[in-house]
Amino acid sequence: MNSFKKVTEDMDIPRLSPKEAIILQLLIAQGEMYGLELVNAAPDKIKRGTVYVTLGRMADKGYVESRQVPGEEGTGGLPRRLFQATGYGARVLHAWELADSTLAFGVVP
Repeated sequence: MNSFKKVTEDMDIPRLSPKEAIILQLLIAQGEMYGLELVNAAPDKIKRGTVYVTLGRMADKGYVESRQVPGEEGTGGLPRRLFQATGYGARVLHAWELADSTLAFGVVP
């Protein structure tokens, strides 16, 4: 095993998939959003069938949190869940964006 791989495994660096990064970017820019609002905001990158699975995984990691809001009165609507980025999620996204830009330009801080 090379030394870099060993160091990164020991550091327990938070993982962030491209889809998770897009969701965090949207939540940070827009504030609280429903899952389907996220899909509508990036339909070519976030699919209806995976958004809630991804949000659940992100909640488990501490990147997002949610709250339940009642459905609209008179429509018989079910309660819905609003999602927002956590401070930790914003820091993870910032760190990944910084690393990406640093590696893209070959700059080592």
